[in-house]
Amino acid sequence: MRLDKYLKVARLIKRRTVANEACDNDRVTVNGRPAKASYDVKVGDILEIRFGQKTLKLEVLAVAEAVRKDDAAAMYRELPQ
Repeated sequence: MRLDKYLKVARLIKRRTVANEACDNDRVTVNGRPAKASYDVKVGDILEIRFGQKTLKLEVLAVAEAVRKDDAAAMYRELPQ
């Protein structure tokens, strides 16, 4: 699954276009490297997303095309900084 779509489906970023812009502006890294929106997300990847001053670090636990709102948080696990 594309990185921008994963960020939307997992409800980390509200809209796919916003996720795409975040990737274009190097605000998202995968396994320590800046990633493009077209990056293919795999289970076990470590994502870092910068929201202004705050950085969110997480591990991908599942990749699914569509999930319910309640199940979205089960797609990833937050990691300590």
